[in-house]
Amino acid sequence: MLRSATTWLLVGQRFGIAAITLVIVSFAVFFATELLPGDVAEILLGQAATPEAVAGLRTAMGLDEPAIWRFLSWLAGLASGDLGMSYVNNVSIADMLSGRLANSLRLAGIVTLVCVPVALFLGIASAMWRGSVLDRLVSMLTISVISVPEFMVATLAVLIFAVWLGWLPALSYGVDVDSWGAMLRAYAMPVITLSFVVAAQMIRMTRAAVIETINTPYVEMALLKGASRTRMVLRHALPNALGPIANAVALSLSYLVGGVIIVETVFNYPGVAKLMVDAVSTRDLPLIQSCAMIFCFSYLLLITIADMIAILSNPRLRR
Repeated sequence: MLRSATTWLLVGQRFGIAAITLVIVSFAVFFATELLPGDVAEILLGQAATPEAVAGLRTAMGLDEPAIWRFLSWLAGLASGDLGMSYVNNVSIADMLSGRLANSLRLAGIVTLVCVPVALFLGIASAMWRGSVLDRLVSMLTISVISVPEFMVATLAVLIFAVWLGWLPALSYGVDVDSWGAMLRAYAMPVITLSFVVAAQMIRMTRAAVIETINTPYVEMALLKGASRTRMVLRHALPNALGPIANAVALSLSYLVGGVIIVETVFNYPGVAKLMVDAVSTRDLPLIQSCAMIFCFSYLLLITIADMIAILSNPRLRR
């Protein structure tokens, strides 16, 4: 189906808004890290450092330049793919992030493969049989999980599966696994924790999106004409609920951005979030900024993809 000029205009506007938002976020990230307490030069040199040595190191690192110039230089580096050097380790940040980013993406991919099919099935089933025992049970479970923060879910998972039952290790290293069993044991705890939180959000939002589509006049007309409930949902409601469901999936997966920071810290998983937490303790500003931008970019990417699907699947914008 050909798309109208209005559709592509909306797509272009959405990409433009995402780019502007990313620039604004980079400004906020840079100056928020600048407000962290302590002086990098003093931390690197130690408490016994003389004022002259601290001033010399600040000059060598460019910390005595105006903040706005350092921000513009950092932003230009991001645009060209140069993330800079770590203050603490004196190595390329890109090299430090390469392996950690692969671990985080692997964890996010496994969580997505586990929770998306389950969440979509339960969300659509709850909408189809709204008010049934299944719907009430799923709603009660999702509300209970949503009400519990990620660190509490992680703590309960450790208490149940590692301490009481002894089935899984309390820490997840996620590397050097040489068999399927070792991989399952390495990833089970963080995947269980993240899947509970992400799936609960996704089930609630998918159910609401499908119910909203079911209540439209053309779907009710199909039901009055004798269409079964399954055919009504799968044939008439679900295709037109693709945009809202995509938004539900993207918004739910965006919880990975915040949840993974807690999960990687609790289970000592070697991902980007764990690296960022370690960088905060040493006040490694370039590394903190790069990690934060990765999370912000991931969030914006998910939301933009959801908006693209919603625009392109909108029947009112088709020619």
